[in-house]
Amino acid sequence: MAMNVSSGTNAGGEPEVMMDINTTPLIDVMLVLLIMLIITIPIQLHAVNLALPAGNPPPPPLVQPQIVKVDIDASSRVFWNGEVLAGPVEVDARLRELAALPLETQPELHLRPDRGARYETVASVMASVQRLGLTKFGIVGSEQFAP
Repeated sequence: MAMNVSSGTNAGGEPEVMMDINTTPLIDVMLVLLIMLIITIPIQLHAVNLALPAGNPPPPPLVQPQIVKVDIDASSRVFWNGEVLAGPVEVDARLRELAALPLETQPELHLRPDRGARYETVASVMASVQRLGLTKFGIVGSEQFAP
C-alpha cells in the first residue's frame, strides 16, 4: 500500500486525478456472494439412519436365573454366596464347576469387590472367569468407586 505525500494539487491548482481503484464495492459484492453460497449449501446432518425393528420385545423368562454372589472383602478374602473360600485354588475349582454346566443352565456370576480389596485378588478372579469362558458375569456395586 503506497501513500501519496504530495500536496494533492498540480501546478495548475487543480486537484490530481486519483488513479487507485475503489475496492469497497468489490468487497461488498464478494461478501454478498459468500453469504449466498453459505445459504445455498445443504445442511450436513451428522446422523445415521437405522431401520429399527418394530414390535414387542420378547417376554421375560419364566424361570429367573440362579445367581452366584462372589464377594471380596477389604482383607481380600473371597466369599462364595456368603461362604469363605480357602484360596485361589478353591475359587478356581468352583468356577470350573460352573463352566462345566451347559450354557443355558449356567448361573449368573455377580462379583462384588470391596473398595479396600487388593487389585491382585479381584484381577485373578476376573482372569479365571475369562479363562474358563464364563459369559454370564457382572461386576456389582461399582458405584462405590466413583469419586
